[in-house]
Amino acid sequence: MKFAKIALVATALALTPWTAQAVDISGAGASFPYPVYTKWADAYKKETGNGMNYQSIGSGGGIKQIKAKTVTFGATDAPLPGKELDESGLVQFPMVMGAIVPVVNLEGLKSGDLTLDGVTLARIYMGEIKSWDDAAIAKLNPNVKLPKQAIVPVRRSDGSGTTYNFAYYLAEVSPDWKAKVGVSTALQWPVGIGAKGNEGVANNVAQTRGSIGYVEYAYAKQNKLTHTNMLNKAGKTVAPSSATFQAAAANADWNSQPGYGVILANQPGDQSWPMTAATWILIYKKPVDAAITAEALKFFAWSFAKGDKMAEDLDYVPMPDKVVNDIQKMWSSQIKDAGGKPLFSPTN
Repeated sequence: MKFAKIALVATALALTPWTAQAVDISGAGASFPYPVYTKWADAYKKETGNGMNYQSIGSGGGIKQIKAKTVTFGATDAPLPGKELDESGLVQFPMVMGAIVPVVNLEGLKSGDLTLDGVTLARIYMGEIKSWDDAAIAKLNPNVKLPKQAIVPVRRSDGSGTTYNFAYYLAEVSPDWKAKVGVSTALQWPVGIGAKGNEGVANNVAQTRGSIGYVEYAYAKQNKLTHTNMLNKAGKTVAPSSATFQAAAANADWNSQPGYGVILANQPGDQSWPMTAATWILIYKKPVDAAITAEALKFFAWSFAKGDKMAEDLDYVPMPDKVVNDIQKMWSSQIKDAGGKPLFSPTN
């Protein structure tokens, strides 16, 4: 399957000549995929000479920038509903999957020593559980010596798809969270220190004793943060890993929602990580600059074809080949220049 996918894209790129002069594609939005987008962009520039400049400004910012037509594409971890896509003239497709993990700064504890569940996590972020030796945390961790130390929740201050997926999961497992806080890219947080981007949350947790935050897994690894394990929907304790992320994503029906807007939180299965999430690209059906949008589609096609190993090295989960083929068919049928000519075609 993989070789077939690479061959398909190679044919498309060979039959669509690169511009003689190097170009830079512009994108902005979610910080969740920033590590893998950066890695792809570096490799792509070495191979093609064309750059991809991506601003990690949060999903809310990415949606604003693409709607203002100041970037070639926007990126969001909170998928837009079908009606909004239609009204805006945008198409949406998932680029890669990853996972959100709780990270803590507790002296003497290493990754995996502490286990949390969704209800306890919700109570921490609602300010109901204030100390690390609280009975609810102790019950989940009978063999861990918990400190009598105040909990300092760290959360996003910007419009964030990571927050959306985090809040979506908490609303799935906690009726109180659903009723009192809800699900959005920007919340009225009951407690906590605000920080901008996954980068900001990671930095704040690293610097604040007794803190807890939520970040995309690559940020936890890159910053050597202590992550917790989680109790999943099946009642099993799972650690964050490619295997548990893939288990959660395995049964996703990507065509069940407009713009492939499937939320992967709280999936069934003994091995499923409960806060797995996808990240989406937003691009215009009839872009102002057709040439640069065509270059962006070439970059996405290249990333789908050649970027899987780079994604896996950062513990992201590549999109399945079947979904990629479906996405590329959508590109060729829906994304067109002013004359109605498709900007991407595997056969051109």
